[in-house]
Amino acid sequence: MAFVDTARIHVKAGGGGKGCESHYRDLWMRFPRPDGGDGGDGGSISFIADSHIQTLLDYRFKQHYTGERGGHASSKGKTGRSGDDLVLRVPVGTVLWDDATGLMIRDMSVPGDKVMVAEGGRGGIGNKRRKTVLPPTLGEEKIIRLELKLIADVGLVGFPNAGKSTIINNISKVKSKIANYPFTTKHPILGIVDTDEFTFIVADLPGLIEGAHLGKGMGIQFLKHAERTKILVQVIDMAGTEERDPLHDYEAIVFELEQYSDLLAHKQRVVVANKMDLPEAKKHLKRFKRKFKVDVIEVSALEHKGIDALVTEMVRMLKTTAQSI
Repeated sequence: MAFVDTARIHVKAGGGGKGCESHYRDLWMRFPRPDGGDGGDGGSISFIADSHIQTLLDYRFKQHYTGERGGHASSKGKTGRSGDDLVLRVPVGTVLWDDATGLMIRDMSVPGDKVMVAEGGRGGIGNKRRKTVLPPTLGEEKIIRLELKLIADVGLVGFPNAGKSTIINNISKVKSKIANYPFTTKHPILGIVDTDEFTFIVADLPGLIEGAHLGKGMGIQFLKHAERTKILVQVIDMAGTEERDPLHDYEAIVFELEQYSDLLAHKQRVVVANKMDLPEAKKHLKRFKRKFKVDVIEVSALEHKGIDALVTEMVRMLKTTAQSI
């Protein structure tokens, strides 16, 4: 199934049914009695977070949703039937935005969370209740922008070809595509990591490039998913393959995270020096440690070295994060 994390749809709640203007009279009545009923209310449109749905793909194929119109009233005080509400299901982690105002409607981060986005129209009032019949109102109409942010415990971040896909293959049950060209991972990939203490979810996020916070490359598509994670694992190609400087890569990633949001800037990070099986990596690592006073986990994802230490550190930081909440 294709992973789709954005969509834009048009929703229109059902309009109210017409109220009835009617009079009843029999042989024994001098004046007719008003007996027109009220129209039914239109159906509203709501969203609900469903943990069984993983993508917004359905909303790419169908962009228009309309609530049911309320039924018209009739004589003898009969009320029109109210229209059925329309409930649209979205993945947990979907953020709903009002496209016209740019305001967030709801962050659907909890399974079963429900919100009404378009209220159905009120049914017209018949002359049984008041002398002058009131017309029905139309249902609300909006353009809703849907944005899915993956909910994962750990997010792997780094430049293309830093080795994130190989790492997630080693630590989880998922097997992602690996190749030596930019943006191998074109969509976030979730992997499940089982340990003796607990199970957690790791997201292999699309490759980062300079200017990502401005929308370059995977840009916003990458960074929005990183916001959901509890901790980040910053993967660096310490061997400097493709003529890259590992020190510059580290600084560039930190800069992109800080520029995107304060939330990412202050999120706990694990720094991983990958490709330590290559001879150039040792020299670059010495330079790195002299310049940056951060703890580094040395890993060779290709040879499966240092992977256990990495998983242990992830577990430790996740436990620390859980205790601080």
